Amino acid sequence: MTPRVALVTGGARGIGAAIAARLSADGWRVVVADRDPAPGPARAVAADVADEAAVSALLQGIEETEGRLDALVCNAGFMIRKPIAELSLAEWSSVLATNLTSTFLLVRAAERLLRAAGGAVVTIASTRAHMSEPHTESYAASKGGLLALTHALSLSLGPAIRVNCISPGWIDTRGEPLTPQDHAQHPAGRVGRPEDVAAVAAWLLGAESRFVTGAEFIIDGGMTRKMIYI
Repeated sequence: MTPRVALVTGGARGIGAAIAARLSADGWRVVVADRDPAPGPARAVAADVADEAAVSALLQGIEETEGRLDALVCNAGFMIRKPIAELSLAEWSSVLATNLTSTFLLVRAAERLLRAAGGAVVTIASTRAHMSEPHTESYAASKGGLLALTHALSLSLGPAIRVNCISPGWIDTRGEPLTPQDHAQHPAGRVGRPEDVAAVAAWLLGAESRFVTGAEFIIDGGMTRKMIYI
């Protein structure tokens, strides 16, 4: 039987790499798209998913090589942190293009293949769609927009295609040194790991979540439910 095929953007490292690895372990054929692809258990494609022509070429390549697409994980994203007075329009636009517009481009290009497969889309937003730190305007706006785009797509594309969103909190994607206080502040008792997000993504792309669409899953160890007064 032909294996299910998943496309994971920003899949060369961090959360994207963990999702790609989890899906590969679960028997999926995975295509990873990244500006700087890395070797791994997937077919790697160098692509800037903020570029319309690159997205079209990416999906054409999947149709020609894999012949189907069952799942799309829109994970590509980055942050520019600086005071708004110092944030240029070009910088603002670059964050919005990669973090938000890319999902529009990818879903539009993948819709036909996903409909044929009865597939699913998972977007990776952030708890910063709900809460912020100073000097993160472009990132927060992009993630808030991605959350709204997710539920809009779920209505436009259903019932053939399910669309859901994962909003991670603090996920240790770099293996940085962590203190006991870092872990203890989380109601779950620890900082998150990429595998925590990958597990939820795998479930959302699988058959057991067939009744779930238009939903947001906050994966943050309980932090957005914790009152903090300084």
